[in-house]
Amino acid sequence: MTQDEMKFAVAQAALKFVVKDTIIGVGTGSTANFFIDALATMKDDIKGCVASSVATAERLEGHGIKVFDLNEVEAISVYVDGADESDDGLNLIKGGGGALTREKIVAAVADKFVCIADESKLVKVMGDFPLPVEVIPMAANYVKHQITRRIGGTPFIRENFVTHNGNLI
Repeated sequence: MTQDEMKFAVAQAALKFVVKDTIIGVGTGSTANFFIDALATMKDDIKGCVASSVATAERLEGHGIKVFDLNEVEAISVYVDGADESDDGLNLIKGGGGALTREKIVAAVADKFVCIADESKLVKVMGDFPLPVEVIPMAANYVKHQITRRIGGTPFIRENFVTHNGNLI
């Protein structure tokens, strides 16, 4: 099975967690895009979605799925998103696409979080994928210093990238 076929399969499997007549939270990234495409087949069964990024909102709207701002909703039945890395303990690294703060907030509001990922994301030891951290621009050097001092590593600012919140990764 190709990676795209695996993403398609996990996206289809996630549809069983979609609760009719509710609002769904949707993450960002290539696997989330497969879920959005699958969700389009049942768009008349849901009230709409809260998107974790502009790209996700645009894809949902392209399928005719209503997109709500998080401030417009009282509840989200389920949040579906992919992961950059996962292990057998269900630990995840997420947010490599740069929407991590919004992803975490939408996930926190949801009653349930469903992580969809193909087998390429499963690792024995976490850390092959860089751990994204969103920081406000004025604190970038301070945060880099604190990360180095407290946990080690070599933090760097992603070049030519600003989050939807105006922050750095």
